[in-house]
Amino acid sequence: MTLIIRIFKAFFLCSLIAGLIGCSDRDLIDHASRKEKKADNSVSSNSFSKIINAGKLKVVTRYSAVTYYIGPDGKKGFEYDLVSAFADAYGLDVEIILKDSIHQVLKAVESGEADLAAAGISRKEAKDEKYSFGPTYQKVRQEVICHRNDVMPKNIIDLSNYNFVVTSGSNYADKLSDLKRKQPELRWLEQEYTAEQLLEMVADKEIECTVADSNIFETNRRYLPELEVAMSLTEEQELSWVIKKNSKKLSEALIYWMNHYAEDGKLHHLEDQYYGHYTIFDYVNIRVFHRRIQSRLPKFRKLFEMAGEEYGVPWTTLAAQSYQESYWNPKARSPTGVRGLMMLTLATARSMGYKSRVSPENSIFGGARYLARLIDQVSPNVKGKDRLWFALAAYNVGMGHVHDAQTLAYSQGKDPNLWKDVREVLPLLSQKKYYKKSKYGYARGMEPVRYVQRIREFKGILELQSSVEMEKLLFQEVDVKL
Repeated sequence: MTLIIRIFKAFFLCSLIAGLIGCSDRDLIDHASRKEKKADNSVSSNSFSKIINAGKLKVVTRYSAVTYYIGPDGKKGFEYDLVSAFADAYGLDVEIILKDSIHQVLKAVESGEADLAAAGISRKEAKDEKYSFGPTYQKVRQEVICHRNDVMPKNIIDLSNYNFVVTSGSNYADKLSDLKRKQPELRWLEQEYTAEQLLEMVADKEIECTVADSNIFETNRRYLPELEVAMSLTEEQELSWVIKKNSKKLSEALIYWMNHYAEDGKLHHLEDQYYGHYTIFDYVNIRVFHRRIQSRLPKFRKLFEMAGEEYGVPWTTLAAQSYQESYWNPKARSPTGVRGLMMLTLATARSMGYKSRVSPENSIFGGARYLARLIDQVSPNVKGKDRLWFALAAYNVGMGHVHDAQTLAYSQGKDPNLWKDVREVLPLLSQKKYYKKSKYGYARGMEPVRYVQRIREFKGILELQSSVEMEKLLFQEVDVKL
């Protein structure tokens, strides 16, 4: 999936010099303070000065795979991480307010219940004069989604012959209403479901088609591989945060920060963390993976959870890596002699303190310990989740080749501490003109790139699955109390 980020032009002093010396978080806070001192004393109830003084940013959002959810490792979501980064820059805590629909999200902003809406909202979706927008951070298309095994509608008029349902009061419904003016035959149903719920209904063949944003589809199709795009309903639309119309200072702070965040490459980096592994969709392999989540994973899940807790590695990472290594087959063996759920070499298993690689417990704990050791060996200049991607690549190809790739990335003007840059040059290590100059020589560089990509994909599916399980348990607890 290609996501196009529009970066607002800098118009503040720090923005003008960010490319040369950068701006600190302290600069951002000082900037906010200076701007507020120049403001009229009659500030609105939603002014940025009051948010700064309170030390808290109230953010309204909704549950979805692209906005906010609770995964096995805690709070997640592209929107959540992005708005948390903004809050951190200004020294603010984030208070999450959850609503069930975009309509309720916007009402929370209008009433002052929330300072800001970060819920994957397009500018057309909040076109009321009561609202204003932060900078655009992503562009998406509205897409018609159907079941891959059904006959797909060929055009807009065809949709009238399908059980076609969209979220009531959504921008999807607004777009269809616009199309109906030109195509009076167009028919659809509107129901009080989220786009994600309707996608599940399509996958379960409860309805035939629906509409969702392209980023929502790309994220959910890994969890619901039966989904397929029939057609695009719109051109690209801009996603932005929503604030009240009179929140001028908050708007300035958002634009100022987003410019700085983007110029530092952090916006692109965050996008890569969430969407960078969505390249080629393999329906057959993903479908098999889902079946094995039910048939094989339950035998080993507790061991993954225990090993993950002991070595500080998310259990979903270990389970995803194990699937990539052995398809959760404890007796797996490769022609090179690696064996077990984590496909350890004999030397590695012994160095981790284990003799038997076929034992599921030994293999999982040995693999977890080895991965944790590799994470510690990654350069301290590599930050965040990139440390995990580097370590996984080293698990596959060796840390020496990863270091060679970092050196090569630097020589080509790329950032040797970002996985998105290093993965571009790793495949070059199989070419003579590059590996002759590298310390550790030839490497099948494309292999670790694909290895990490698939693990990230499997990990994402397991996290979504786990979040659904947690929600079900939560609702069960509520039912019991009632």
